[in-house]
Amino acid sequence: MLQLHDNPFSPFCRKVQVLLHESGQKDDVEILYAVGTALAPEKMPTAHNPLGKIPTLVRDDGPAIYDSRVICRYLDARGKAGMYPESRIWEVLTLEATADGIMEAAVLMVYEGRVRPEDKQFQPWVDAQWDKVARSLDAINGRWMGHLAGHMDMGHIAVACALGYLDIRLDARNWRQGRDGLAAWYDAFAKRDSMVATAPEV
Repeated sequence: MLQLHDNPFSPFCRKVQVLLHESGQKDDVEILYAVGTALAPEKMPTAHNPLGKIPTLVRDDGPAIYDSRVICRYLDARGKAGMYPESRIWEVLTLEATADGIMEAAVLMVYEGRVRPEDKQFQPWVDAQWDKVARSLDAINGRWMGHLAGHMDMGHIAVACALGYLDIRLDARNWRQGRDGLAAWYDAFAKRDSMVATAPEV
């Protein structure tokens, strides 16, 4: 059985979990919860991932694989899920990368407040991370809604997980303001069984 080092509050882990649900592979994976940070690597899967990051997928037939994009490509191929269709592969990968960038910037904002001592926190740097998020959201709302209206692929899942994380961790930033199309799309997509099942309990 596969083993997934995971934390339900990680948007990167949630991407993998949603794909597992959508591709019918949920029961093939044992979930092992990780709760560390770079300052507490002993609580992370460093024996399998030298970066000490999650998600990390441990396999019986080869070395562990990481990060979320690699794991999702592996699981998509394993389950023949079709979430990376060749006919629009570059669009899917670019949209997934954009969503991952939103997650990365948002996680850095959260960690700045959670891990760094208050006297060492730097608000202009935090705001610069939000600028990345805002530009990416504007790009998706302005240029990618046609894609999101089409057949579901990994880009859809990644965007939804990024938006879900913003709701949970950075709700005060009100990402929906001025992005009605994207907000409406997310509100509908968030009702999918896979999204409901993987929503972290706040």
